[in-house]
Amino acid sequence: MFTGIVEGLGKVKRLTMKGADAILEIEAGINLTEAAVGDSIAVNGACLTVTSINQQNFQADVSAETLSRTTLKLLQAGHQVNLEKSLRVGGFVGGHFVLGHVDATARILSQTQKSGSLILALEMNENIARYIVEKGSVAIDGVSLTVNKLEKSRFYVNIIPHTAANTTLVMKKAADLVNIETDILGKYVERLLQTNKGIDKDFLARQGF
Repeated sequence: MFTGIVEGLGKVKRLTMKGADAILEIEAGINLTEAAVGDSIAVNGACLTVTSINQQNFQADVSAETLSRTTLKLLQAGHQVNLEKSLRVGGFVGGHFVLGHVDATARILSQTQKSGSLILALEMNENIARYIVEKGSVAIDGVSLTVNKLEKSRFYVNIIPHTAANTTLVMKKAADLVNIETDILGKYVERLLQTNKGIDKDFLARQGF
């Protein structure tokens, strides 16, 4: 589990295809002292398991499923990526709970400067967009952001100067693809509504409320 607060940037050393899967090697711009093989690190919002590590670099396997749902398949040597180590018990949650399970990609429609901030307009598949709500949380390339405005499958987020200076979002331009993870709460609510005729006092009592 993650918080969507990017710890630093990494640089891709290589992405090597291995059948339908891949091996990703990253030169990390974060402290890896406490990280170990088997730990999780979010790379542009996608949770990956460390398979090899030293003080400066780590490797992770990338499954075919992850490649199909994310922008990781587009990475090339020299590309910068957002990095966040998994949340530790008792750690500070500065963003929102992020699983690192990317739902899909979204396309950037525009990038507009407003005062000191950057406004991104994005569009994505309506099947995923239904989980995005105005003033709700969304993770874009692993960055926890608030949805400022929503228009069907189009939504807008505000990138403050600090976030722009410490993530890759400022490097994005119109037509670029980014990874999207919606808030997990909406998915659970939808599932409960699908599997139950309705929510009443009896249903809430059975669930322990």
